[in-house]
Amino acid sequence: MSKLLKRSLIILIGIVIIGIVGKSILKYNTKKHSPEQVLTHKSKDANFTVFYNKPSKKGRVIFGDLVPFDQIWRTGANEATTFTTDKDILVDGTVLEASTYSLWTIPGENSWKVIFNSGAYNWGVNFTDGNPSHDSKYDVLIIEVPVQRLLNVIEQFSIYFQEANDFTIMYLAWDQTAIAVPIKLK
Repeated sequence: MSKLLKRSLIILIGIVIIGIVGKSILKYNTKKHSPEQVLTHKSKDANFTVFYNKPSKKGRVIFGDLVPFDQIWRTGANEATTFTTDKDILVDGTVLEASTYSLWTIPGENSWKVIFNSGAYNWGVNFTDGNPSHDSKYDVLIIEVPVQRLLNVIEQFSIYFQEANDFTIMYLAWDQTAIAVPIKLK
């Protein structure tokens, strides 16, 4: 093997190592401000899993400013939020088949659209222009739910489940806003 080939190979390996280390540092710095959360919930015979990142309010105006009204939002920070169900379910009365979906929302002042999308997205926004990476041709289910005003401020964006009679309610809450997504086993 010639000296030039050996040097080229060493340089290439060094670039790959620097790239891997750089990506790890970038991911760590991003995640410390909006940590990952994996939420699992069992409701009767169904299991739900939500993966999302939890941005913080930090004194900012959230809805209508940081998260604009009437525009698609990745519903959290960093990677696109995902929702997994291992059983077919009814979401606000409409069938959603067992699978993993990316979860997108369009926040409004009085109601939100909640979108279950079958597309796979590595990150919630495009790096080139900062726009959401959502592709509407993969939208499987879109529902609209009313906004609930909260008395207390929720500092970190949160998703949680609560059982109510024959329904499971998935709540999305941040700042002084919450929405409830009704889920029922099919």
